[in-house]
Amino acid sequence: MSDQRTSAIVEKYGTDESATLSALQDLQEEHGYLPREALLDVSKRMEVPLSRVLSLATFFNAFSLKPKGKHHVNVCMGTACHVRGSQLILEKLERELGIKSGDTTPDRNFSLDAVRCVGCCGLAPVIMVGDTFHGKLSQAKVPGVLKKYGK
Repeated sequence: MSDQRTSAIVEKYGTDESATLSALQDLQEEHGYLPREALLDVSKRMEVPLSRVLSLATFFNAFSLKPKGKHHVNVCMGTACHVRGSQLILEKLERELGIKSGDTTPDRNFSLDAVRCVGCCGLAPVIMVGDTFHGKLSQAKVPGVLKKYGK
């Protein structure tokens, strides 16, 4: 059932219900998403109702119940980026990667998400690949950005 990585994280927090969110954060970091088995393990071993674990896992955007790609692409859709064409950037990324926002490429190299704001309005439109910002983008620049990450 539980792998060693999950077991170690859950054991770290014991049955302290107030640590449920911290355990989920560690599991997300370790696995890149929250596997079903890990959520069941947290519920059982931390003695927290599964409904509570699932409500936390689905409430926060930082958590994913689906595996993410090696390179997670976030397209800023905040006001400044939107005005400067972020929707067109998102559409270009969807075409280039062959997936829609919220999905992961079959090879699990890329995940794509539209987010509300990344806090770099002066560089609009902006995407983040992992922790790296790519600003002042145009549709023409998208393939070059993806090439840096193996596309």
